[in-house]
Amino acid sequence: MNARLRWFAQPLTALTLAVGLVAAAHAAVTVAPPPPLTNKAYIVMDFDSGRVLAESNADQPLPPASMTKMMTSYIVEQALKSGRLKPTDPVHVSEYAWCRGTSAESCMYLPLNSSASVIDMLRGIIIQSGNDASKAVAEHLAGNEPAFATLMNNEAQRLGMKNSHFMNATGLPDPAHKASARDLATLARAIIRDSSEYYSIYAEKDFTFNGIKQGNRNALLYTDPTVDGLKTGHTEEAGYCLTASSKRNGQRLISVVMGTSSMQDRADQTRALFNWGFANYENVKPVAAGTVMAEAPVRFGKVDTVKAVPAQDVTATIPRGHAAEIKSTVTLNPDLTAPFAKGAVVGKVVITLDGQVQGEQALVAQDAVEEAGFFRKLWQRILSWFK
Repeated sequence: MNARLRWFAQPLTALTLAVGLVAAAHAAVTVAPPPPLTNKAYIVMDFDSGRVLAESNADQPLPPASMTKMMTSYIVEQALKSGRLKPTDPVHVSEYAWCRGTSAESCMYLPLNSSASVIDMLRGIIIQSGNDASKAVAEHLAGNEPAFATLMNNEAQRLGMKNSHFMNATGLPDPAHKASARDLATLARAIIRDSSEYYSIYAEKDFTFNGIKQGNRNALLYTDPTVDGLKTGHTEEAGYCLTASSKRNGQRLISVVMGTSSMQDRADQTRALFNWGFANYENVKPVAAGTVMAEAPVRFGKVDTVKAVPAQDVTATIPRGHAAEIKSTVTLNPDLTAPFAKGAVVGKVVITLDGQVQGEQALVAQDAVEEAGFFRKLWQRILSWFK
């Protein structure tokens, strides 16, 4: 029986290949427990892999206070990215948006019936936590704040934020206005990934508008040069909250703490999570983008197989000191049928350490595969009867 006949006579079951198996004995994989923290919820996540390193009550919907404005700023940033908005576009300040300067809310101090550019409004939202700027851009983009809240919820759904619901653009208290720590980390990851052109604003320590200089409320920006964002929040109900990001030696972590007791406490707890995360975990890239991991079998194609490759570097976040012990396992789609385009998903690679999954990524076709002609397909169908 020739090679082609042997292949098509096999049952088409999932093909799993182990790559780079480690036979030598290795030390047990252990990680120090995360620091004990007093808050309502927290999470620390690796940015590149999305792996959650530690969490507590991370899926509980809680009042997010002004961390809400991360969604407001994200929508503005994406409108700038798409061209719907231009940085110099004027945004009108209505009486509804106008901030009267009370101590009960954060303000950019935009004059009534004035206007400011989109980029100034964005800085007012991120750095000064301006409720007036948030409401003004909400009206500018959606006509009114409730309609903008609908945009926020649609975007949250698209990003996979499963335990959040927005009622306004500011985070002012509302019984139905909630977000979870995991969802806010997901949003922060999206901002860093999708809004790179504007992300540096989150690290700016102050902003002056209308002759009024205000400092960024993220205290870690002043004490830790590795921290470059994102947003604080505080109301009586929410407590003191902080979503932050830190990058050290090429690795970036995202932290969310909710419901701490003071500004100092939210900074200290975030710092403790970052120090613990960086000390105990590292990122590895066991497989580079474009590496041929396997030959995926093809049904009814002009060729019998196609090379399966990762479209991007395969990244896994693992406990430090165990990079040499990871294993890569490839699983191929058993029903891959021509025709399909270059880049079509044909399987996945899973990274494990000590039997525990550390990460996975899709494998795609290195080339397009055309459908076979009539007689070749007929012959292949005949051979398939012998399975």
